[in-house]
Amino acid sequence: MTVDASGAEAALARPDSLSHLFWAFSRLALQGFGGVLAVAQRELVERLGWMSREEFVETLAVAQVLPGPNIVNISLMIGDRFFGLRGAMVALAGMMVFPAVIVLVLAALSTTWLASPRMSGALRGMGAVSAGLILATGLKLLPSLNKNPVGLWPGLALAALVFGATVWLKLPLFWIVLSVGGLGMTLALLALKRSRA
Repeated sequence: MTVDASGAEAALARPDSLSHLFWAFSRLALQGFGGVLAVAQRELVERLGWMSREEFVETLAVAQVLPGPNIVNISLMIGDRFFGLRGAMVALAGMMVFPAVIVLVLAALSTTWLASPRMSGALRGMGAVSAGLILATGLKLLPSLNKNPVGLWPGLALAALVFGATVWLKLPLFWIVLSVGGLGMTLALLALKRSRA
């Protein structure tokens, strides 16, 4: 359930069919140059209305802990949510088919084209765009921390810990997930126990 501007709860939308699911994820994948998560949030939450912001954040958190690319994990979870195993496979196909074709075509052309200085510069520029998209998505999802069991300020403190561990300490992702992720899970469990008591 989502809450609209008037404060009333509104039901979330859902894909009409497996083909709707496939084309939605294909559209998402084809927009994802430099980073798909920003596009996924806009498409799944804002345009399609299949998830609330809070559900997207929770699904992303699970996707990041699982092995494999986050967006692939998200597509599998959303497909399974609506159509079971068939939906998971269709959503995954939507994420992979057209990008795989594009990559194969580019690989066939890459011997001289991608090695040119102009192309190298363009690809480096995409790194900055990707970082900006990820930052913008994080800022857009920040209000969802108010409804998180951990709360806004502890959530921001955990985010700062992850940032520091990644940027300054340069710790491997495994240790960051294990330590800061474990701390976040512990704080969430304690908050949930307090709210039930």
